[in-house]
Amino acid sequence: MTNPTEHALPANSMVESHEGDFGCTVMELRKLMELRSSDGIDQINVHYGGVMNLCSRLKTNPVEGLSGNPTDLEKRKQVFGQNFIPPKKAKTFLELVWEALQDVTLIILEIAAIISLVLSFYRPPGEENEQCGLPVSSPEDEGEAEAGWIEGAAILFSVIIVVLVTAFNDWSKEKQFRGLQSRIEKEQKFSVIRNGHIIQLPVAEIVVGDIAQIKYGDLLPADGILIQGNDLKIDESSLTGESDHVKKSLERDPMLLSGTHVMEGSGRMVVTAVGINSQTGIIFTLLGASEGEEEEKKKKAKTQDGVALEIQPLNSQEGIDNEEKEKKVTKLPKKEKSVLQGKLTRLAVQIGKAGLLMSAITVLILILYFVIENFVIHRRPWLAECTPIYIQYFVKFFIIGITVLVVAVPEGLPLAVTISLAYSVKKMMKDNNLVRHLDACETMGNATAICSDKTGTLTMNRMTVVQAYIGDTHYHQIPSPDALVPKVLDLIVNGISINSAYTSKILPPEKEGGLPRQVGNKTECALLGFVTDLKQDYHAVRNEVPEEKLYKVYTFNSVRKSMSTVIEKPSGGYRMYSKGASEIILRKCNRILDKKGEVMPFKNKDRDEMVRTVIEPMASQGLRTICIAYRDFNDGEPTWDNESEILTELTCIAVVGIEDPVRPEVPEAIAKCKRAGITVRMVTGDNINTARAIATKCGIVTPGDDFLCLEGKEFNRLIRNEKGEVEQEKLDKIWPKLRVLARSSPTDKHTLVKGIIDSTVGEQRQVVAVTGDGTNDGPALKKADVGFAMGIAGTDVAKEASDIILTDDNFTSIVKAVMWGRNVYDSISKFLQFQLTVNVVAVIVAFTGACITQDSPLKAVQMLWVNLIMDTFASLALATEPPTESLLKRRPYGRNKPLISRTMMKNILGHSVYQLTVIFFLVFAGERFFDIDSGRKAPLHSPPSQHYTIIFNTFVLMQLFNEINSRKIHGERNVFAGIFRNLIFCSVVLGTFISQILIVEFGGKPFSCTKLTLSQWFWCLFIGIGELLWGQIISTIPTQSLKFLKEAGHGTTKEEITKDAEGLDEIDHAEMELRRGQILWFRGLNRIQTQIKVVKAFHSSLHESIQKPKNQNSIHNFMTHPEFAIDEEVPRTPLLDEHEEENLDNPTSGTRALLLDGEVTPYANKNNNAVDCSQVQIVASHSDSPLHSLETSV
Repeated sequence: MTNPTEHALPANSMVESHEGDFGCTVMELRKLMELRSSDGIDQINVHYGGVMNLCSRLKTNPVEGLSGNPTDLEKRKQVFGQNFIPPKKAKTFLELVWEALQDVTLIILEIAAIISLVLSFYRPPGEENEQCGLPVSSPEDEGEAEAGWIEGAAILFSVIIVVLVTAFNDWSKEKQFRGLQSRIEKEQKFSVIRNGHIIQLPVAEIVVGDIAQIKYGDLLPADGILIQGNDLKIDESSLTGESDHVKKSLERDPMLLSGTHVMEGSGRMVVTAVGINSQTGIIFTLLGASEGEEEEKKKKAKTQDGVALEIQPLNSQEGIDNEEKEKKVTKLPKKEKSVLQGKLTRLAVQIGKAGLLMSAITVLILILYFVIENFVIHRRPWLAECTPIYIQYFVKFFIIGITVLVVAVPEGLPLAVTISLAYSVKKMMKDNNLVRHLDACETMGNATAICSDKTGTLTMNRMTVVQAYIGDTHYHQIPSPDALVPKVLDLIVNGISINSAYTSKILPPEKEGGLPRQVGNKTECALLGFVTDLKQDYHAVRNEVPEEKLYKVYTFNSVRKSMSTVIEKPSGGYRMYSKGASEIILRKCNRILDKKGEVMPFKNKDRDEMVRTVIEPMASQGLRTICIAYRDFNDGEPTWDNESEILTELTCIAVVGIEDPVRPEVPEAIAKCKRAGITVRMVTGDNINTARAIATKCGIVTPGDDFLCLEGKEFNRLIRNEKGEVEQEKLDKIWPKLRVLARSSPTDKHTLVKGIIDSTVGEQRQVVAVTGDGTNDGPALKKADVGFAMGIAGTDVAKEASDIILTDDNFTSIVKAVMWGRNVYDSISKFLQFQLTVNVVAVIVAFTGACITQDSPLKAVQMLWVNLIMDTFASLALATEPPTESLLKRRPYGRNKPLISRTMMKNILGHSVYQLTVIFFLVFAGERFFDIDSGRKAPLHSPPSQHYTIIFNTFVLMQLFNEINSRKIHGERNVFAGIFRNLIFCSVVLGTFISQILIVEFGGKPFSCTKLTLSQWFWCLFIGIGELLWGQIISTIPTQSLKFLKEAGHGTTKEEITKDAEGLDEIDHAEMELRRGQILWFRGLNRIQTQIKVVKAFHSSLHESIQKPKNQNSIHNFMTHPEFAIDEEVPRTPLLDEHEEENLDNPTSGTRALLLDGEVTPYANKNNNAVDCSQVQIVASHSDSPLHSLETSV
């Protein structure tokens, strides 16, 4: 390989800064990267004189990389740009205020307030006329009448407060979300060679001219040209829509594009375009450039702005034509929203309908009452000069009706959900859970099953060779090098050093006396550690045989289950080293080395004997067994592509047993899961004996249990029919007892997860969480309700398919996620219990008060204050309750458990009865009890009465003490338990109480309040505290005895889904309710629509399908970031669906044949390397990203 010295010239030796310093310009490189395969090669060879020459033009060394000189790097950034796409502007606070103002309820209130204001200034000549039905005002009332404008102004002021609070909440949520995204962004690093050393560099730091190391599972962060590659296959579907993997090699197609996934192999590339000049960047820029045309689309899909490209890797596999999509829409099965979202939407719609009905009836009754009393009973004529006064009355009635609606609609619901989720996500970060999709946090609380990987999750992923079988001898400790024949020792050292990824290596410990650091694939590190333990140096071997000298590499993938490397022998001919799972490699061996290093025949009976005496004893101790073998080719060059003939007739060198100790904290965590009613299953690529041994150590299986441990082959035999199709009934017989699935392929994992989720056996549907770290775990991670990817060992593809990233790869973090998830669910139930009590009481009081006294005892402004307490403040107080261990002592709620249990319904109704009794007593007998003037039937602009002030004050104080009751929802007696652990709760309750004192004492006319005496205050407080005592009485009534209580806020049953969701892409529970009632305008009625934008910013991990573009080859035909997809009416792309699943083994489905079930591989993907093309399709079709469907007309 050429290595001219000028390659490594430091760029700071140049003085000028124009582009001519480098041998090519940005535009030339951009043009070059737009070419494909042979066109690209021709351009490189003709225009640049080959890849090496291009490297020298870019002043980089293909082996050593850039020097890392800061001046040089800075200059490269100036000339070629940074690897960063400038984020879009975030929404300003004013824009968010404007959005909050769009809420229909608020608009109606504003209009009513303005009409009220205008009319209050209008003084018609007939005002004093008794014929108008108004009592004649006394002189002292004159001043009060002048203050009629105050009510309108106060309503407007309250609206402003509500809007500002909403906008502030939206703004802070967006800010938090951006913070979360930038955290994910910072964590994405890439291997780059600088100054001869491989370093992990943040993606944004990569510059043109860098030499990047690429390996399976990587997501390419920039465009580049291949310098050296081994068996490299790339999934370019995110850019081209082609699902077939593209083989990359120097001779055929060396062009590598940003945003594509490495599915197999490894290699090095020189970076030629970064940021906005890369292929992905160009597309993003086009998005910005055509903003005018895109305006409509933007409205359809408000994007999560401001997230740099590195975090939003391109989506894959959506490049099929839109016509095809439209054809398929009819067949697609339905994808549900998150469990909680579905329940909440249904509940909110039902409450909203009830509120609307109540407010309409209220207004109607008030108007009828007024009309009948004035024009029928008193037989007054309708005088023209009285019209404005009548209108003023009607406006007042209208305002009362609106306030009933305002109180009825639970606007605080989305706010409570958002606050609760955002708070949990922030806290979960500290518990090593990086949440990518917010709803995953809440879904985790419902989890009934966890399918976990073994390596790295349950075990420490610190592998060491502890036993070996070499030359007919089973060593139970590492043998000394003298005990081995030099020839055999040499074969072991070469077989391991050469036949493993050169990115795997052992580094000295960070701290004195610590363990050596393992970098790269842990199994390979264990083998390299074995070489070191044999007092040999693998570096020397690798220096002698650098990566460029490797003749052919068969990298590890889930089909091969082994890795082989071919080198040329100095004496001529070739030698191939192989390693892999012992059963697989031994099946391909027909010879073995004996004690003296001589080659002996190795027959089937010898193999069975070896499995019985060596491999099974190792596996039963929980060791993973790896076989090392080799083969010489001396008779000319074989056909390397004919793998089945190459990988046979091997000679076995050794079998080693690798130990991966169980994490000490895992058995305790699994015991917690069992107590919490969660079943843990282990899905691993390891041997069944190893898997069973580890599962026993972890406590997943206990001796004497009636549980199944199956191998992938056996599992497939039991669940498939003669045609090889998976049958749900057969699967239903197996999964409830299955605890360990060994030697499983990624297909098996996906089949199991899908089978459990789709199963209808048992009293409730299962909610499944899955852990995965390999590229091939993508399908299962996507299919699962919650996918956990490993932050340390996980590949980019796995992380992108996941919902939560475990930053410490530890199973105990999953248990913490369960705790937080259950806490979110409980927080929202607490809030609902509080909110619905206020709703029921306020609506009934306003309604009956209006009907009996023609005036609501609670005025519009007071209602808005109550609304603020119960919405914003209560959601803040109750949604931030910290979780307790007791959450893990009950069974999961499951999908169909209603949000409002019978105990909660008992509390809601019980407290409503208390509050209504008190308020009606005060309304109708309060003036006699307190010996004050009655406030009933007061004239239009009369001053506030003490009577109604006491009612308002008592009402608010009862809510305040009921907020403390609402802290417990399972019927616990001690409502104060742990109250001081939640400072937010204490400060909200205290703050509300102080505000209430200020409002009553100094609120005056705007709040329709007047000062109260000390004894009146004590009475109000006494009645409020009565709530706590009443709560104790309610909790003594056994819920079982109250058979009439109904639950509310159910999940959707399967029958409802199929019946109602014909033709819907995604089941939107609200839509169903609306269709039934045809109340289409309800969308605007509650602020849920406004606030849900924020919630959806977190929730929506599904993409909207694109509208048919004007130009079928348009490069704009793709989606912006799905996290902020808002408009519900646009159809969504569902995840992998049942129909496609059924067609999996039908090869005629062309490029969209997903999982090939033809040959069921019984073994495992051990290193979780790459995945065969049949499976990647799914990874692709699920990945979550901005460029969602893109056809390039190249």
